[in-house]
Amino acid sequence: MIRVALTFAIALIGVAVFHATGMPLPWLLGPIFACLFCALAGVRMQGIKPVNEAMRTVLGVAVGATFTPVLLASMVGMWPTLLMIPLMVLTIGLIGVPYFQRLWGYDFATSYYSTMPGGLQDMLVFGEEAGGNPRALSLIHATRVLVIVVALPFILQGLWDADLSNPPGAPASSIPPMQLALMVACALIGWQGAKAIGMFGASILGPLIAAAALALVGGLHHRPPAEAIWAAQFFIGMTVGVKYTGITMAEVRRDLAAGLGFCGILIVLTLIFVELVYGTGLAPGMEALLAFAPGGQAELTVLALIVGADVAFVIAHHVLRIFVVILGAPLFARLFNRPPG
Repeated sequence: MIRVALTFAIALIGVAVFHATGMPLPWLLGPIFACLFCALAGVRMQGIKPVNEAMRTVLGVAVGATFTPVLLASMVGMWPTLLMIPLMVLTIGLIGVPYFQRLWGYDFATSYYSTMPGGLQDMLVFGEEAGGNPRALSLIHATRVLVIVVALPFILQGLWDADLSNPPGAPASSIPPMQLALMVACALIGWQGAKAIGMFGASILGPLIAAAALALVGGLHHRPPAEAIWAAQFFIGMTVGVKYTGITMAEVRRDLAAGLGFCGILIVLTLIFVELVYGTGLAPGMEALLAFAPGGQAELTVLALIVGADVAFVIAHHVLRIFVVILGAPLFARLFNRPPG
């Protein structure tokens, strides 16, 4: 409990510093940077997994609540860009697996699950079960999420002058108590129901489905309040930062360097696909970037909510990306599993 309390204190200090200096997304980026800095200094940190998962349900409800009948009908028109997601995942795999396996000398399981742009938790579980190195996987994926989440706010501000100070929702005091109760029910029932059937990303996708179903029948008219979204940002940021706990210089030299190099590859590939989508007029630039950026689903959902982007467009592409990565893993693994020459 002392370690948990220390971690909370470190994350809160990060929030305060980001607020004081006017940096973007203080509730998300503040904890990430503060925890990373302390991890490099040798501080042992720890979060509370059930609380971290519970906070992710807020994002699921926030996204699900946007799925009105009109909005759902408009998603049919997304098929040209949705078809690009499997192509992007395949391209990432074809480049990333040889990158990790041949250039850095990782075994195939570690290389494959380090490459796949799926959920951080899912890739760690699947990679470890496949015989990969969980420590390397953790560092590489945490680095990917960190770089994407840190870079995107500055890109959004620089290119589109996005206002990252916007509250991500209405204050809790302005939302009817019955609507708040329905949101809590969607979060808990959706999360535990999805978990019971073994759905991946249960803490987000379960509440998303429950809230979407309720919104489609006219029962849910509000998104979670700003206070809940800020809390979700805080715990997500802290969870990413804590992944670096116990980092050593040897790991920095290999895993972190390999992860940063791969981030460069991902950024180039992302820009190519975003330019293709934007250049052909299939989507605005900001939505294209948020939809195709290979960061964490939760973190990019937060950004989309704050900058006022088309949340349905963004989340549809990320959900499909996760499905392609998870469901296609056995097939892709067999195709790619060739001994390095």
